[in-house]
Amino acid sequence: MAGIYIHIPFCKTRCIYCDFYKETDESQMDAFTEAICREAGLRRDEVKEPVRTIYFGGGTPSRLSRDHFEEIFKRLAALFQIDPDAEITLEANPDDLTGDYAKLLQGLPFNRISMGIQSFDDKELKFLSRRHSAQQAVSAVKHCRDAGFGNISIDLMYGLPGQTPEKWRENLIQACELDIEHISAYHLIYEKQTRLYTLLQRGRVQPATDETSREMFSMLIDMLALNRFEHYEISNFARNGKYSAHNTSYWKNERYLGLGPSAHSYDGESRSWNVASLEKYITAIGAGELPQERERLTHSQQYNEFVLTGLRTMWGVDLLLLKEQFGQEMYDYCLQNARKFIRENLLTIKENSLILSREGIFISDGIMSELMWVE
Repeated sequence: MAGIYIHIPFCKTRCIYCDFYKETDESQMDAFTEAICREAGLRRDEVKEPVRTIYFGGGTPSRLSRDHFEEIFKRLAALFQIDPDAEITLEANPDDLTGDYAKLLQGLPFNRISMGIQSFDDKELKFLSRRHSAQQAVSAVKHCRDAGFGNISIDLMYGLPGQTPEKWRENLIQACELDIEHISAYHLIYEKQTRLYTLLQRGRVQPATDETSREMFSMLIDMLALNRFEHYEISNFARNGKYSAHNTSYWKNERYLGLGPSAHSYDGESRSWNVASLEKYITAIGAGELPQERERLTHSQQYNEFVLTGLRTMWGVDLLLLKEQFGQEMYDYCLQNARKFIRENLLTIKENSLILSREGIFISDGIMSELMWVE
C-alpha cells in the first residue's frame, strides 16, 4: 500500500490561482473530522498491507487543532497497520506555523512538514492572495526546525505575471539559505474557474513568455544542483535522498487510499473519487454510504499512466517491467515511438530504463504524448 491521503478542505482564504476543492467556512471542522474517521472505518478492508505513508493535504490542514489530529490518528491506528517508519506529512501555511503550533505538531505523529510558501517577495504573495508575508515564511521554517522537524519541504511558484528571472533568482537564493531538505517548484497555471483565469480573460494580466519560463526552469535546475539538491522528479528536488515518499508512490504507480471530500483513490486497476462537497460528504458518510464515483482503467489507460508517471522521474520507465505488465506489442510501440527522441538526445536508455535527458525535460509534455497508446 502506497499510503493514505486525507483531504482537509478548509482554507481561511482562497488563493487567486487555486482550483482545488476547498471551504472557507470552518464551522464544520468537528463534523468533518468525525466523517473522516467514519470513512476510514467503512474502507478498512481496502488496505491489506502496512501503511507506509500518510499525507494530510488540502486545502490547509494546518487549520485543524490538536484534538482534530489526535482523533484522526487514533482512528487510523485502530483500523490499519501503520509502518513504524511511515512518512507522515502535514501540508501547512506559513502563518499557521507559529512557534507554539510547531511544538504542538511535534507532539503528534507528523515527521515531515510541507509548507506552501510560493514566494519570498511580498508583492508576489499579495498578487497570489497568500495570507503570509515573506518574513513569516522564513520564521515558519525556523519554528519547525526549532521544534525538531528534520524533514521540511517548501513549495515555490514561478512564471508569475511580470516576474523577472532576477526576481526568481532571489527567491531561489532565499530558499537555499533556509537549509531545508526538499523543494517543489511549479510554474503558474491559469486554471479555469479561478480568479486568475478571469483576470487573464479580461486582459488584466499577461502570462510569462515561453522563453522566460524556460529561462526560469533552467535557473531552477542549475541553482538547486549547485546547492546539493537532486532533481528526482520534474518539479521536485531533494537533499540526502529525502524524496517525498508519498508522492513518489504516485509516480511509481502504487496504490493509495484517499479520504475526505474530493479525495482520489487508486487500487491498481481503478480510480475512485469522493464527491467535492463537504455537506454531501458528511451526510453520506453519516448514513454509512461512500459518496464516490469509480472508473475502471483499460489496459491502454494503465499503460499510458505507467509511461507518463515513470517519465516524470529520474528513475524513468522500467522497460522490463513495462514488457512484463503490458506485453510485447506495447513494449515495441513504446520503443518505436521513443527512437526519434533517443536520436535527438531527448531520451536515453540506462539500465533498461527510459529516461528524459536534461533537454528532454523542457519538452516533456510533447515527448510523453508521442508515447501514449491511442485506441
